[in-house]
Amino acid sequence: MNKQIGQFLQYMRVERGASDHTLKSYREDLQSLAEYLADDQGGTPAPGNISTVELRGFVSALHEAGYAKSSIARRLASVRSFFRFGQRENWLQTNPAKALRNPRKSHRLPHFLSTKEVAKLLNAPPAQEPLGIRDRAVLETLYSAGLRVSELTGLNDGDLDFPTGIVRVRGKGRRERLAPLGSYATRALKSWMSIRELSSREPQDRRAPVFVNKFGTRITTRSIARMLEKYLRQTELDQRTSPHTLRHSFATHLLDRGADIRSVQELLGHKSLVTTQIYTHVSTANLRMAYEKAHPRAGSFSDRLT
Repeated sequence: MNKQIGQFLQYMRVERGASDHTLKSYREDLQSLAEYLADDQGGTPAPGNISTVELRGFVSALHEAGYAKSSIARRLASVRSFFRFGQRENWLQTNPAKALRNPRKSHRLPHFLSTKEVAKLLNAPPAQEPLGIRDRAVLETLYSAGLRVSELTGLNDGDLDFPTGIVRVRGKGRRERLAPLGSYATRALKSWMSIRELSSREPQDRRAPVFVNKFGTRITTRSIARMLEKYLRQTELDQRTSPHTLRHSFATHLLDRGADIRSVQELLGHKSLVTTQIYTHVSTANLRMAYEKAHPRAGSFSDRLT
């Protein structure tokens, strides 16, 4: 089975453009299946000899081990993709994973910051220091364009079009989209790039990374997470806040101010509208709280249920 897993990972990397992070998840998920089957049967069977019953046993083992429903769903997605590839490659005649059902997930609303909290965070980096100028540009760009942190670290100089206020973003699966840059983000980016060019010894080209570390190499997602942690301590904002929280805040604030959900879907680069719809629940909850707080005869919704 290890040979087939290697072929599947090669296919996902070359033909589907899967990221290193996605490939690592696929590898871990499929290796956990192989290990389960080896323990259960005394050896790993060929993919064509694996039945739906055995896969259901794997799912039951994950439940018994205390895995979160989201983690189980992710592993099932990997298993389904692997066996679909097996059908394509004629390792098997039927897909034993097709009948598997995901566990029902409890939908948690994404954590986001209010507009005042976002402003407090964006103003935290020192405007007189080179790294502070860079950090403010990082935070402004994450929030202004609703980027994933991996999308931000992958930005090159050629992706920025200041005259139109547009940035080209490479998202999941190498899908590209255009995202708008607000005036604050544009100003912050121009300030950072002027500082960066003064300290750079290399001639800049369109492939140069927009954001670099103190050594002049492309900044990493982990570096941005550490930088954010520093400013969260300074501002005493919610420690649950992550770089992705700025993306959640971006979507929530747009919907709160009347943006069309289809437009928000495009801006976020979501393939499915279902993924975007979770933000409508956040906005509805905000609307309910504002109504109950401001309307003289609103009362509490919970009071009306008793």
